Amino acid sequence: MNKDPNDADAPARSTSNERSPEELLRIIFDYTAKIGRERSLSSVLLLMANMGREMILADRCTVWLIDYANQELFTTVAHGVNEIRVPLGSGIVGHSIAIGESLLIEDAYRDPRHNAENDRRTGYRTQSVITVPFVGNDGSIIGAYQAINKLTASGVFTGQDLEQLKLAAAYAGKSLESVMLQEEIQATQREIIYTMGQIGESRSKETGYHVKRVSEYSYVLALACGLSVEEAEQLKIVSPMHDIGKVAIPDAILQKPGKLTAEEYELMKQHTDIGYQLLKASGRQLLKTAAIIAYEHHEKWDGSGYPRGIRGEAIHLYGRITAIADVFDALGSKRVYKRAWELGRILELIREESGRHFDPQLVRIFMEQLPKLLEIRERYRDEHDLTNETGHL
Repeated sequence: MNKDPNDADAPARSTSNERSPEELLRIIFDYTAKIGRERSLSSVLLLMANMGREMILADRCTVWLIDYANQELFTTVAHGVNEIRVPLGSGIVGHSIAIGESLLIEDAYRDPRHNAENDRRTGYRTQSVITVPFVGNDGSIIGAYQAINKLTASGVFTGQDLEQLKLAAAYAGKSLESVMLQEEIQATQREIIYTMGQIGESRSKETGYHVKRVSEYSYVLALACGLSVEEAEQLKIVSPMHDIGKVAIPDAILQKPGKLTAEEYELMKQHTDIGYQLLKASGRQLLKTAAIIAYEHHEKWDGSGYPRGIRGEAIHLYGRITAIADVFDALGSKRVYKRAWELGRILELIREESGRHFDPQLVRIFMEQLPKLLEIRERYRDEHDLTNETGHL
């Protein structure tokens, strides 16, 4: 078996004896320290796969997880191949998880549980296999290690390899469960934030995909402004909450088809301060970012915006980005009080408002990124737009 040229960390075939105790301790300490610092599930899975492979000199090591919702086993980390999904309970790994026991198989093709379809699809020949289930803190199985093909001269895994992979599973399994829980919490937070944003928009009968489009526009513009992927992702997650303060504005104002009176407009403007007050006390960074956006997305570069009338770079970049994304989408969307504007008219206004409403540098970036923004607008078009064009959905 040759070393995978695409994987610089893959151990080469060895004719030496097994890992010495000192080597095993070094591998365990090195990898568990790295795993303990990681908060990304994909990174933890990759580190776990590499640790198992190095410990027992396997050609490939796969970390399988259980997807109960779809009744599947899946792996995002399998050396040499992309993500694989198989029905829960199928194959050697499925059987190992189902019975809750480790398996050591010298020749996979002599075992009726082996699914050779993956080999046929990838051109890879599975021979010797070890599978070790992962157990969570409550004793339930959350996934499994699977090592394939020994790289020593014998080409066959031993009972000692099995015990060492069990050791790797014991060290890494707890960290894996912790990161999985953290990702689940973050996913739940994102879903709640997006739903809250939709509630704010729906009260004023905004278009169906408005918050989604603004979210995607903000991400593109944030990256183009030089923000990190992490910051851009954070802005994308919370931008749907820019109008959350509208939950406290009367329906008679939000849904009025005509122009607001001066008094009504003053009440409408309060949604920025209300949104800020709702969010500012949170200790969560996501909600702190959402508070900034709710507060500042109606401020203007020349200081003529609200609620505080701040100007220029005193307006947080998050607020400046959300402002131009929100206006671009709002003008292009049909509302109870107006028709959707044509693209040319929208772009003309954005250019005219450079240095007045919008950050001039951001307007330049906006125009550069326009093809991507239009692609997003097309992808998330509202149902009534499709109905107008086709006569049906």
